[in-house]
Amino acid sequence: MQEVQIFSDGSARGNPGNGGFGALLRYVDANGAAHERELSEGFEMTTNNRMELLGVIRAFQALKHPCRVFVQTDSKYVVDAFNKDWISGWKRRGWKNAKKDPVANRDLWEELLHAIEGHEVTFSWIKGHAGHSENERCDALATAAADGKHLSVDEGYVGSA
Repeated sequence: MQEVQIFSDGSARGNPGNGGFGALLRYVDANGAAHERELSEGFEMTTNNRMELLGVIRAFQALKHPCRVFVQTDSKYVVDAFNKDWISGWKRRGWKNAKKDPVANRDLWEELLHAIEGHEVTFSWIKGHAGHSENERCDALATAAADGKHLSVDEGYVGSA
């Protein structure tokens, strides 16, 4: 099974406000050649957490076959949902959190769960803004996308995320 590294970051100006994500995919092909692919997109009226999720989602959607994937992000929100098994609890409670409130960003959580199907996935947290080159690159992609002129509409943003 091919191994892929995904690095991702999200940004929102004002939170909510204009936002963007940046993702970097890195892998070595069967011939030993290293490859990298960068992804980014900007959105109007969204949140940082939605952009953190969307960066990881779009990176997985770029994969063409099942892979062993190592996701590194500075988003505790994303990492803890998997590593602390929040998602199982949310699903067991009908997509309610421990306080019995609806889970924020359910649309993107469900999209991410679908996107990771068939992959072997490990999520790791990295400290943001600490000189980690891939995280810094993803941050630059995310903020540039958020500051861009041609922003998409975040159809799932409903004013509380």
